[in-house]
Formats: sequence, structure tokens, C-alpha cells
Amino acid sequence: MDISLSNKRNGTQIEPKSVHGILWLQTHFESEHWESISNGLVIIPTNDAKMLGEDAYKAGLNVNFINSLSHINKI
Repeated sequence: MDISLSNKRNGTQIEPKSVHGILWLQTHFESEHWESISNGLVIIPTNDAKMLGEDAYKAGLNVNFINSLSHINKI
């Protein structure tokens, strides 16, 4: 996997998972955001993330899009 996109309450988190993912994301975001992106600290609107994921997939990257995760509390 090169890039992971996971839905959160306020958008979709971008997490590069390989050098290829980081390099590809660097071509799509300005340099002042690269450190935050490489550390998985960036959340973008979900519609933008879907377009980003499609572009990355078309460029040959492996993209994992996680629609949602829920944690169940044990009783």
C-alpha cells in the first residue's frame, strides 16, 4: 500500500505508507504541508480525498480507502 485514506468525522485523513506515496503526494501539495502529510496529520474534505485517491490509483499507486471505523466499548 502506498497511500491510506481513512474517513474521520471532519473529513478524510491522508497517510502515506511508502516512499512512492510520499513522493506522489509531494507533487500534489505545497512544500509547507509535506511534513504534516508525511506524519499522517492532514485531513481533507472527503470528496477531495476520493478524487485524490482516484488520481493516485490511475498513476499506479496502491490506495486503501477506509470508509469508516467504529470502536465498540466492551461491557
